[in-house]
Amino acid sequence: CLKTNFYWHGREWQYKNIKPRVMAEKYLEDQSTPGAQMIDYKFFCFDGEPGFLYVSQGFENPHSARVSFLTLDWQKADFQRTDYKKFDKIPPAPSGLEEMKYVSRELSRGIPFVRVDLYQVNGQVLFSELTFTPCGGYMTFDNPTSDLMLGNMINLPEKMP
Repeated sequence: CLKTNFYWHGREWQYKNIKPRVMAEKYLEDQSTPGAQMIDYKFFCFDGEPGFLYVSQGFENPHSARVSFLTLDWQKADFQRTDYKKFDKIPPAPSGLEEMKYVSRELSRGIPFVRVDLYQVNGQVLFSELTFTPCGGYMTFDNPTSDLMLGNMINLPEKMP
């Protein structure tokens, strides 16, 4: 993997000039629900405003993984991904949802589009990553009008800095 330039896999420009490295992070486990799979909270942000999010769980096994898109009011969105099963029952909103929205706003300010990925572990909101091209731009939706709706949420500048 250290000899692989991931730019060449999906043409995701942000990886082009990155020197491969090995990174280690602290293992996270939510003590409030020992043994439970962690839930990812992924906020799709447009110039500093989260538009919607998806919750995901179980990515260590693609057959049991679940992904559901939600509004910021924690309601099911009108669209879903086609590559993963959705949750049968949406997990309860995290106690840190308002803090997550705030963090997403702050981290995405001035960026036309970025996905802000967060966790809540032991009652604390934690940062995971910023994702500029989810699925390399090839995420498929069950509602054919979703691509246009989401594309219309992006306000690109005339010239990038």
